Amino acid sequence: MSSNSTWTAKQNKAFEVALAIYDRDTPDRWQNVARAVGGKSVEEVKQHYQNLVDDINLIESGKVPLPNHRDIRSKHDEMAEIKCMKLQ
Repeated sequence: MSSNSTWTAKQNKAFEVALAIYDRDTPDRWQNVARAVGGKSVEEVKQHYQNLVDDINLIESGKVPLPNHRDIRSKHDEMAEIKCMKLQ
């Protein structure tokens, strides 16, 4: 599998849990994480981790804007109001 392989939601969750269990001081950390995730090689797991670190660094540096949840909520409210008007 390539390092650009797709990850399922289940694999991503298993990856997150495995990172919490197997910290950087754990012997054979990446082998344990790969085993916990299932269907991924040690190299794929390491690359996935590096991608996560890169994403976090971009967010923390301000190069990736955080989503404006207020705008999302406003759109939701707007749609609910339109729906209510249609029902009246």
